Amino acid sequence: MTGRKIIASLMCVLVTGLLLTGCSTKNATDQAPKTTTFRLAENQPPDYPTTVASKKFAELVNERTKGRIKIEVYPSGQLGDEKSVIEQVQMGAIAFTRVHSSPLAEFSKPFSVFSLPYVFENENHMWKFLEGDMGTKMLDTLASSKMQGLAYYDNGARSLYFKKPVKSLEEIKGLKIRVQQNRVTMEMVNAFGASPTPMPYGEVFSSLQTGVIDSAENNFPSYYTSNHYQAAKYCLLNKHQRAPEVLLMSKFVWDKMSEEDKKILKQSALEAGKYQRQLWTAFEKDSEAKLRAAGVTITDVTDFKPWQAAVKPVIDKYGAEFKAEMEAIEKARK
Repeated sequence: MTGRKIIASLMCVLVTGLLLTGCSTKNATDQAPKTTTFRLAENQPPDYPTTVASKKFAELVNERTKGRIKIEVYPSGQLGDEKSVIEQVQMGAIAFTRVHSSPLAEFSKPFSVFSLPYVFENENHMWKFLEGDMGTKMLDTLASSKMQGLAYYDNGARSLYFKKPVKSLEEIKGLKIRVQQNRVTMEMVNAFGASPTPMPYGEVFSSLQTGVIDSAENNFPSYYTSNHYQAAKYCLLNKHQRAPEVLLMSKFVWDKMSEEDKKILKQSALEAGKYQRQLWTAFEKDSEAKLRAAGVTITDVTDFKPWQAAVKPVIDKYGAEFKAEMEAIEKARK
């Protein structure tokens, strides 16, 4: 073989090798999973149980889709307040969020049932309902408002706290109690014989300090983290409402998911919800211990019958609007 033929042969081998290498690189690139990144809005701090659980949800989804779906959690209201975030989720600008169930009643009437006082005997009763057929169906009723419910998170029970010692239902008559802008909650406070005073959450602390209101109501963690206990050191555990949180996503984004990914999202959300309940229980106990250590007087209600009797007209009035839900709640009691 002449020198020219040897060089030509070597060039052919080199070109063939380069072509094969190029094809191999292209195939590897084509086979690599594409990552789609979504945002999840959370208005609580990074260490709050709902935020930690939402991060767990993101981890499970990322793991089970082998990196195809990445969910970034934005805590502390970075993406806006609850109302504006819900609007962005409906438009598809934000894919996921965690919100309290109360504002969802504006979009799906059955969610109003959670505002009714004393419909749940205890935590176990509530979760039996939420994890049953009716609770699951309620998550899907948000679809008409361009949202898809995924799972419930725990939010404990709401109780009253005051500027002065209060130990019974009779002692709250005539007092001004801050409430959310919610017709059922306002009528509940009226039924207690007190004066409902709706106002933004951010104004409660100063209003307690200045005497604009005598009382407010919330769960232990919120009572502690808001510093409301510094202005209202007397808590009465009347546990008048149990309303869950909801992890949801944009229906616009949901409809673009494959059936496989929808199953992954639902299952991951349910597991994150169970994880959040464990975190919440520990967080609630820790908050109670800190409140007691700070000098807060916590009084247990041992007989709920007078409280239940006082609000029966409210339940009779609004319960008729939620016949199917109330029947399911009653069934879950057994």
